[in-house]
Amino acid sequence: MSERHPIIAITGSSGAGTSTVTRTFANIFRREGVKAAIIEGDSFHRYDRREMKLRQTEAEHSGNNHFSHFGPDNNLFGELETLFRTYAESGQGRARKYLHNSEEAAPYDQEPGTFTPWETLPKDTDMLFYEGLHGAVVTDEHDIAQYPDLRVGVVPVLNLEWIQKLWRDKHQRGYSTEAVTDTILRRMPDYVHYICPQFAHTHVNFQRVPTVDTSNPFIARDIPSADESVVVIRFANPKGIDFQYLLTMVHDSFMSRANTIVVPGGKMELAMQLIFTPFVWRMMERRKRALGLS
Repeated sequence: MSERHPIIAITGSSGAGTSTVTRTFANIFRREGVKAAIIEGDSFHRYDRREMKLRQTEAEHSGNNHFSHFGPDNNLFGELETLFRTYAESGQGRARKYLHNSEEAAPYDQEPGTFTPWETLPKDTDMLFYEGLHGAVVTDEHDIAQYPDLRVGVVPVLNLEWIQKLWRDKHQRGYSTEAVTDTILRRMPDYVHYICPQFAHTHVNFQRVPTVDTSNPFIARDIPSADESVVVIRFANPKGIDFQYLLTMVHDSFMSRANTIVVPGGKMELAMQLIFTPFVWRMMERRKRALGLS
């Protein structure tokens, strides 16, 4: 953790909805004039798309049916930990981009599913912002969770997470239900051992809970809408959180526990704005004091 060079990490599995949190922070950064170095977790996968498919085929032939992007073998945990450590120390580090599609790949004249070369982060950024699978991971070899000043988990209830992944992969990526189901099953051991434990290390967790039947996610025709959901927001340390203010500003919200507020799904981004803007203010104030700028 660093006062001079703070880090925010958003962590959640594929299809969890971390992009919503990222969009909220982008709006806060723009409004507050914060210059952030943006890091996508996919850029720390070990293999590009083509090699990952080859490695997966090899793993299946050798009897390993749980080869996935969720575990340490297929990710560069050491490089991610080094980035977080060096940024916390100096505001610098090295990163790259993963090019998901043709639109992202075109400016680099590369194929989709490949990585750009490693590059030094821009100078004079105010903070580092990470969104991906492993922003709070802890293993026997690596402790990435020790570096971010704010760790945020995005965790829909499991059936909803599967519905979101099924819909995205089928409609946006052209996969069949069977192919997506195979991916879910293959990832399950790594999900249990490397994704779930991170949410014990987060400062704030957002869990979207549908209020409609999602008992069989594999036959769902659409994703439950925001208005068909509630969001459970849990604070690891509620000290300093003005719950009364949140209850007043977010209508139809309520407290379910002393550290937990429940808001309507359609008000999730408003709640995020109200919760995270003060966090960013405090980080920037501490940074300015540490740098002798205030």
